[in-house]
Amino acid sequence: MDFTAQPKPATALCGVVSADGKIAYPPGVKEITDKITTDEMIKRLKMVVKTFMDMDQDSEDEKQQYLPLALHLASEFFLRNPNKDVRLLVACCLADIFRIYAPEAPYTSHDKLKDIFLFITRQLKGLEDTKSPQFNRYFYLLENLAWVKSYNICFELEDCNEIFIQLFRTLFSVINNSHNKKVQMHMLDLMSSIIMEGDGVTQELLDSILINLIPAHKNLNKQSFDLAKVLLKRTVQTIEACIANFFNQVLVLGRSSVSDLSEHVFDLIQELFAIDPHLLLSVMPQLEFKLKSNDGEERLAVVRLLAKLFGSKDSDLATQNRPLWQCFLGRFNDIHVPVRLESVKFASHCLMNHPDLAKDLTEYLKVRSHDPEEAIRHDVIVTIITAAKRDLALVNDQLLGFVRERTLDKRWRVRKEAMMGLAQLYKKYCLHGEAGKEAAEKVSWIKDKLLHIYYQNSIDDKLLVEKIFAQYLVPHNLETEERMKCLYYLYASLDPNAVKALNEMWKCQNMLRSHVRELLDLHKQPTSEANCSAMFGKLMTIAKNLPDPGKAQDFVKKFNQVLGDDEKLRSQLELLISPTCSCKQADICVREIARKLANPKQPTNPFLEMVKFLLERIAPVHIDSEAISALVKLMNKSIEGTADDEEEGVSPDTAIRSGLELLKVLSFTHPTSFHSAETYESLLQCLRMEDDKVAEAAIQIFRNTGHKIETDLPQIRSTLIPILHQKAKRGTPHQAKQAVHCIHAIFTNKEVQLAQIFEPLSRSLNADVPEQLITPLVSLGHISMLAPDQFASPMKSVVANFIVKDLLMNDRSTGEKNGKLWSPDEEVSPEVLAKPKPTGVLGTVNKPLSATGRKPYVRSTGTETGSSISVNSELNSSTGNRAREQNSETAETGESENEENPVRIISVIPAKNIEPVKNKEINSDQATQGNISSDRGKKRTVPAAGAENIQQKPDEKTDESGPPAPSKPRRGRRPKSESQGNTTKNEDINKATGKGRKRAAGSQDSPGGLEAGSAKAPKLQDGAKKAAPAERQIDLQR
Repeated sequence: MDFTAQPKPATALCGVVSADGKIAYPPGVKEITDKITTDEMIKRLKMVVKTFMDMDQDSEDEKQQYLPLALHLASEFFLRNPNKDVRLLVACCLADIFRIYAPEAPYTSHDKLKDIFLFITRQLKGLEDTKSPQFNRYFYLLENLAWVKSYNICFELEDCNEIFIQLFRTLFSVINNSHNKKVQMHMLDLMSSIIMEGDGVTQELLDSILINLIPAHKNLNKQSFDLAKVLLKRTVQTIEACIANFFNQVLVLGRSSVSDLSEHVFDLIQELFAIDPHLLLSVMPQLEFKLKSNDGEERLAVVRLLAKLFGSKDSDLATQNRPLWQCFLGRFNDIHVPVRLESVKFASHCLMNHPDLAKDLTEYLKVRSHDPEEAIRHDVIVTIITAAKRDLALVNDQLLGFVRERTLDKRWRVRKEAMMGLAQLYKKYCLHGEAGKEAAEKVSWIKDKLLHIYYQNSIDDKLLVEKIFAQYLVPHNLETEERMKCLYYLYASLDPNAVKALNEMWKCQNMLRSHVRELLDLHKQPTSEANCSAMFGKLMTIAKNLPDPGKAQDFVKKFNQVLGDDEKLRSQLELLISPTCSCKQADICVREIARKLANPKQPTNPFLEMVKFLLERIAPVHIDSEAISALVKLMNKSIEGTADDEEEGVSPDTAIRSGLELLKVLSFTHPTSFHSAETYESLLQCLRMEDDKVAEAAIQIFRNTGHKIETDLPQIRSTLIPILHQKAKRGTPHQAKQAVHCIHAIFTNKEVQLAQIFEPLSRSLNADVPEQLITPLVSLGHISMLAPDQFASPMKSVVANFIVKDLLMNDRSTGEKNGKLWSPDEEVSPEVLAKPKPTGVLGTVNKPLSATGRKPYVRSTGTETGSSISVNSELNSSTGNRAREQNSETAETGESENEENPVRIISVIPAKNIEPVKNKEINSDQATQGNISSDRGKKRTVPAAGAENIQQKPDEKTDESGPPAPSKPRRGRRPKSESQGNTTKNEDINKATGKGRKRAAGSQDSPGGLEAGSAKAPKLQDGAKKAAPAERQIDLQR
């Protein structure tokens, strides 16, 4: 029932009236004229509306009867009536008239039809108010017009476009969220019939639809946007050509004047693509043309548009239009920086919504990760990390590798973004395990990489690593048990370099705590010039450990002034760095200090930020007594086999060994936290384990932390002593060394304890069983070094009667030549391994009993000199190697230790008329044993002729293959005892000792390892210039 393609009546009907020449009204309805009141007119019109509503198209008699009334209702009197109720009733009547008389409308004048439809369109504005009493009549009007498609009759009007534009604008303006679906459906039916059944859509009519898609209008009236969206979907086949023509005019031909919406073309393309990509089938090739524009800003606008089109979730544009996709990817290499930046930002959405395109993007992101622009490199990281945080499967290993590379970027902003991004991924997928074990395994390398950055020189990098460790690797806000479990398995899974970095981090933090502690101690002292100078130096040292040391100096000075004025603040800081401070107390102290220093009137306070940096570095946020106890319990579970080691990806043996190493490191930085019976009981259990490394680490922990065991924990003491004795006598060499030092460090009756070890060991030495000699010799050497006054004399008989005469002078086995320059210990006989060990013991023979705090000078006489010639020499090469290995260990733990032979070697060489040589030094086993002071720069006493003392530093490298370096002459005037008459002899002797003799090899498989230096005194005959035999017998009586 519509007017489409229906012929119009050939004759006019406007002159038809009733037989008596009057207009016929329905029964009971009086004449409607301008002479009646408005209320009466409304009353009569309602009856007319009722009559037309009840009529149908088949009532031919009624149609003829009421034709004059139909014409009368279209008169100007009704169309321009000021009363809206009258106009509404008339519009309803006219809509019914079009329905009843369809397909032949009773109005033939085009002007009259235009006036009628414009009149009806204006009445449709009443649909806006759904609460109006007349809304039902407005809805009836809309429903009638849509059902009959009455507006289709306007197609034959020359200016029908004006009517349609007015209708579309009216409907889009009145639609709102109070309308039900029926209202929207009738509006769509009415508008879609005009679009689909007409000859085409004019630009003005298209603008009336598209304007509702512009973001500004879309935000004002979402219902109009939804109406336009559904309308375009319904009419896509018809309207696509009109849309293509519009964009062709604007994009290709540059005719922006064709529409007021020309400046919004990119917004419109985005919205149309989201509605239905088929609406833009002919538009996409035009965008490819625009991507190659010479105008950078124009390329940027097109890139922004296409980024949204390619990146939208349901878009398949990249697969449907490969040429456009490839052209778009080329913009990653655009010369215009904003274009490259926009392309990189797009990649994040593309990776999240289209993982299948990751392969295409990878190569372009790789190039951009090395872009000269810092902002672009930064956004590459943000792009990859954003996608990875959404779903780790969205990014491949290569993309994560780009972020890994940028952790070493030259710009701090880029490095920081990369490090923080990786830390967030580690916490999400490894700690929280949000994507399972496979995802955790994929990013397991992150923890090592982040800790490796601690090796960088920049203080900013170091501070960020510390922050990441405290917030992401081992979050400090976790409960103690959970936090220590995280640390326990993290430490067990780190690679060696990461472990060293973590140890160094704790060492640096502990050192900074000591600096702050010393600063507070200076505040307690009376003010003086020396005190101020010391305080200034300490402040400068602290500032170097903060970001931007230049600015930090001023802030640290200010903080120092505040500390001097505020005693409460100073006490809070003292509590924070106290060895007994718990993690919870540290958190309270940090917040309290920050609160006192905060300034409400200054939102950004650089001074407060710098103080927070300092407090974060010195606050014990991870380790306290409770934490150590939890760590020990975890290790006990690993020992008992009840821990979740396998689930955490760590074997039980690795967990135990790493746990002991972790505790050993913490014993240096937090020794007070270990002081509990429960902790020591667990360590005693570790001492009984078969794993040598575990037992050794446990002994060292006792050595570092057990200073109060004797007084506070007698039960632990009574259990520990027999174990230490057993390790010193029959443990491994390393265990023996640690056991002796542990006894010396933590017991007051150490002389008695050491004697109980020394006496049985010295009596049970048996050279016939060399494999059982190494541990006793190591123990004897360290005992002699730690207590020289007590054991130096007994050692002389041991050296003379056993070490030299029995062990060194006799070869009980013959080695086999294998042609190698060096052989591992497994391929060397026990005898060869045992012979270098007495080196540490030999030093005690010549150590004066009063050698405490100064370097001794020994006057050689008679028999003592003769025996000393045979047994004292320079450190052999194996000892030097051990010293170097120990130096690397010192770098890890912060402790200065030598290996089995940490003693001073005093060589007494009889050299008549030989010029004295400068004394050399060798450090003792530990810094605590450092009772030897340096005499550099002091005038030295001239030793007697024929006697000199040589002390060699352990880190002083010796040439193991070439001849020994000639002795350096002593500074100052030559002693009178060495007159000019001895000059020639001295030169000859120096030649004999410095040349012509090859230094003995320092390998352990040489039975003459003791003679690695020039152990045997050179003779003053010409024969001394000859090379010494490979195996020389030492003449004790010479």
